[in-house]
Amino acid sequence: MDMTTAEGWGTAIYLWIIPVVLGDAIFPPVPSEMVVITGGALAAGGHVNPWLIGLLAASASWVGDMLVFQLFKRRLSHVLDRWAWGRKVHRGIHQAIAKAGRSSTYGTIIGARFIPGGRLATSAAAGIADVSTRGFSLCAGLGGILWAVWQTGLGYFAGSTTNLPFWASSLIGVGVGLLIGVGVGVIVTRRRGNRSPVDEPGAD
Repeated sequence: MDMTTAEGWGTAIYLWIIPVVLGDAIFPPVPSEMVVITGGALAAGGHVNPWLIGLLAASASWVGDMLVFQLFKRRLSHVLDRWAWGRKVHRGIHQAIAKAGRSSTYGTIIGARFIPGGRLATSAAAGIADVSTRGFSLCAGLGGILWAVWQTGLGYFAGSTTNLPFWASSLIGVGVGLLIGVGVGVIVTRRRGNRSPVDEPGAD
């Protein structure tokens, strides 16, 4: 199977979306945007179904957000500290909240996922702030749908307008999405503090 061609990817992209988007909920460097945008670019060439790409991405996003939310709502974050990799993840969550801010309002839960690291930060902060499970679930679901449509749309638009190979269209979509996300993040974080409500591993 040649993964450098659209035919080589085929339906394999469906199998990648769920674990990658789920992983991004806890570890932001996981390239969930790239995978979903690539799905959109493949859809532009008629190789996959864009609606299924969006559905899988939105569903995985919601499940991942709920896992992080419940982890902190039930004060189970200390479980991560049992392993070296867990302590690294815990510190990463601490840093993400410090950068993205501590707001747990419903609008932030929906919109912060478009900022690098914002999805993890708001899910954890909402759990700490004891936001209602129903309210968070609805906002995470709506945010996941909007995010999935945006990412899939970026790939589809790049693929259908440039007529470049799917991987080139994917890179263009990722670049545009990253620039917009970073721009929004800079504007938002200027008004945030630099402290996080998450206790760092090893702290008293």
